[in-house]
Amino acid sequence: MFRFIHAADIHLDSPLRGLESYEDAPVDEIRNATRRAFDNLVTLAIEEEVRFVLLAGDLYDGDWKDYNTGLFFTERMGRLKRHNISVFMVSGNHDAASRISPHLHPPDNVITLSTRKPETILLEDIGATINGQGYASRVVTENLAQRYPQYHPGYFNIGLLHTALNGREGHEPYAPCTLDDLKSKGYDYWALGHIHQREVVSKDPWVLFPGNLQGRHIRETGSKGASLITVENGQVTDVTHHELDVLRFCMARVDLTHCNTIDAVHDPVRQALEAIQSQSDGRILAVRLELTGKSPLHAHLLSDAARLTESFRSVTAGLGNMWLEKVLFKTMAEGRLQGIPGKETPLHEMMAAVDQLKWDPEHTQDPLSLQIPDIAALKNKLPPDLLGGDDPLLPNHPEGITALLNDVKALLTARLSQRGNLP
Repeated sequence: MFRFIHAADIHLDSPLRGLESYEDAPVDEIRNATRRAFDNLVTLAIEEEVRFVLLAGDLYDGDWKDYNTGLFFTERMGRLKRHNISVFMVSGNHDAASRISPHLHPPDNVITLSTRKPETILLEDIGATINGQGYASRVVTENLAQRYPQYHPGYFNIGLLHTALNGREGHEPYAPCTLDDLKSKGYDYWALGHIHQREVVSKDPWVLFPGNLQGRHIRETGSKGASLITVENGQVTDVTHHELDVLRFCMARVDLTHCNTIDAVHDPVRQALEAIQSQSDGRILAVRLELTGKSPLHAHLLSDAARLTESFRSVTAGLGNMWLEKVLFKTMAEGRLQGIPGKETPLHEMMAAVDQLKWDPEHTQDPLSLQIPDIAALKNKLPPDLLGGDDPLLPNHPEGITALLNDVKALLTARLSQRGNLP
């Protein structure tokens, strides 16, 4: 019987992206999170007395400029060596971009498999083989798995590969292959990397993405860690996910359909945040709050968004170990807007002007900019991060533009109503 750990996508010292722009962000905790998570991995390996650790690519995070990242890794590998734990790793696309890592010399318990062709390591003492090939360049479009050797009879055979398989949303399609390609090799366990969400692709044989060790931004939510595998008599008898992250990114979606007053909004928000916190096991949480549902408060929520956001921040501060990364106001109006005056009023003319801003199929790339010249100038001044990703400031698709224009009308009505300017 022996045990090993399968981890991937460590991204040591992954840089923060725009985090400093948030005044109350726990910058130090997030900046050190990948190192602390890696320390948790090393501690787990020692406590479980594993025979070896597999790192399935992207140990580093691109072309890092500071030797301290590599020195940190080398020191931790020395700690594993003192406990007779080997480390087998392949380079991923981010590792291949580094110009410093080839000049580092970790202790001899760390074996980096070849980038030229598949390499096989025989572990005679436990009757296991490790087969793998790393990335020689940042972009690998060939099917590396096809060249892996067939299984060694009488051994427990492991394949170590950084791949997107047949594609996964949000990840580049590097080293593409199919599940059948992997099964055809006759291996007992495929240790994959590259996909940051844990996924058991197959149990016969075991084909597994452990996910990344530590979430780095709001698109990497939920539990992160590594898998501990137990092998007895040449068979996998247990696969256990261990949570090793130290800071967790979370989404809290709150339905406000049944809230009829602004004050009533705070109770379901607090309950949602408390529920997330109860499952965090004391970790620091970075939470994005999303308010949804058809609500009579829709216009008022939009009009009072800044004040409400600060109010929700005070709720998270009171709960402790929690940071509110952003609030998304995604409620919808409950039926038609009420209180809009007749056709002869300025507000009615303003609403009609908004209605004229329709989606133009001839300009599918940037319709708002083409219809409103000032928006084109604004977009040229905004950082790219605000225009892309999962929550762009200005949408460029029909549904997003329709929702945006409806919000404009609701906001105008609410603001004028609050100021007493509606007849």
